Amino acid sequence: MMEVKLAESTMSKVSSKEHRVKMNRRWFFIFISPWLIGFLGLTVGPMIYSFIMSFTDWDMLTKMEFVGLENYINLFKDQIFLLSIKNTFIYALMSVPVSLLVSLGMAYLLSFKLKGMRFFRTLYYLPAIVPIVASSILFTNILAANGLLNKVLDYVGIEGPAWLLEKGAVLYGFVLLALWGVGGTMVLLLSAINSIGDEMYEAAMMEGASRMKMFRAITIPLISPVIFFNLITGIIGSLQTFTQVYLLTDGGPDNASSMIVPYLYKNAFSYYRMGYASAMAWVLFAIILVLSLIVLRSSKMWVFYEEEVK
Repeated sequence: MMEVKLAESTMSKVSSKEHRVKMNRRWFFIFISPWLIGFLGLTVGPMIYSFIMSFTDWDMLTKMEFVGLENYINLFKDQIFLLSIKNTFIYALMSVPVSLLVSLGMAYLLSFKLKGMRFFRTLYYLPAIVPIVASSILFTNILAANGLLNKVLDYVGIEGPAWLLEKGAVLYGFVLLALWGVGGTMVLLLSAINSIGDEMYEAAMMEGASRMKMFRAITIPLISPVIFFNLITGIIGSLQTFTQVYLLTDGGPDNASSMIVPYLYKNAFSYYRMGYASAMAWVLFAIILVLSLIVLRSSKMWVFYEEEVK
């Protein structure tokens, strides 16, 4: 009799547990449904539709015409698109490493516990919260031929170029604009540096390690996951550069600052070539995906996680 009661009690507990699991699962989907509906309707749906459009010729006014791979073939015959890819890669190769190094240096210097450091942390972070449109308008004056930057260079005996009007200088101007907004990256790195325990530095100092050696052997490995995150987001962001190009140069002079996303926008909303623009978007997606996978694969060699043993 006791065994029967024990079995019934066990079955009751199991049934109650299964009921709770089902209820939790139901409430999970109820609470996540607004995001899920938005993701499916505003992200996945448009992506699938744009993929279908990339195989068509459509101007949004006439009937959509299926053209197969013609858009993709024409892309690699389009000299402006090929130049846009080149300019985008050059910009990314310059801006991402420089921004990462500058933000890392700033974060390290701002991590010292000195009087007034909170003021400087706020000061260096402020440009990151300024809208990119406002920053671009500001840099129109800073990078002008007689702008603030050239006046500073002239003061030290250097003749600066017309940054936004010369083919050889325009991409460097955009790199300077990218450096203006490194405060967001700096804050993440600063938080990671401040989370490192003092005992590690104290033990290294007792062994006679210099500050530079501690930075290389302790700080860099322990904040490498944050560096990795900033590297990935920096690559994706630089390859999708749009607003500053659209506002400052619109791809000029002579397409020297033409990049993929502004050129895509022109084809879609100025030339009404939606199929061609969609094909361009999917080529950009493939480029970003490949580069992200390469960086992810390389992370095994240089990113350190505390729970891992290497």
